[in-house]
Amino acid sequence: MTELFQGAIKFYEEDYNNEKNFFKSLQENKPHTLFITCVDSRIDPNRLTQSKPGELYVIRNIGNIIPPYKVNNDGFLAVTSSIEYSICKLKVKNIIVCGHSNCGACAIVYDKNMLNEMPYVKKWLELLEPTVKEVKNMNPEDDRKKTWLTELQNIQQQLHNLLSYPFVEEKFNRGELHIYGWYYNIMSGQILNYNLIQREFKPIVGDKPPLE
Repeated sequence: MTELFQGAIKFYEEDYNNEKNFFKSLQENKPHTLFITCVDSRIDPNRLTQSKPGELYVIRNIGNIIPPYKVNNDGFLAVTSSIEYSICKLKVKNIIVCGHSNCGACAIVYDKNMLNEMPYVKKWLELLEPTVKEVKNMNPEDDRKKTWLTELQNIQQQLHNLLSYPFVEEKFNRGELHIYGWYYNIMSGQILNYNLIQREFKPIVGDKPPLE
């Protein structure tokens, strides 16, 4: 903890004081992008996107999961309310759902003994059941490939869940909202983007965003 406290002091004495005007400009919350990703400590949304404070509205949870839309207001409201707020109040123009390699959620979902020791995690990961079903139909030959396929399929499933929200689908269909699925390979540093039209992952290259 000593390093974290020292870091807080250094932030105020150096970063904040050197860029005081910039930080004062952050009094208003005006992000342009909703970034939904995992709580994994190795994921740094601002570093991955080279963005500054104030640009990203970030939602994080185990497995970068988006609960499917429900008419009644029950269930996993922490995520759904944040999505609603970012779109309806903050008027974000982009949404990125970012999964990653070596994802603990995508591995542990197959370990029933471990899940029984963590009932809250077990309940949350019930939302991965559609993803697990799709992967099992692919019949992967080993656990490593099964986890990898789960990580990729999970991103596609969460994009599907995201578009089940009427206020998301409406803005997306009108071209007012751009939606992307990213897969971050922690070991290589490469980020793949999922093309919703072609339904495939491709490395991010060039200086222009691909079609959704």
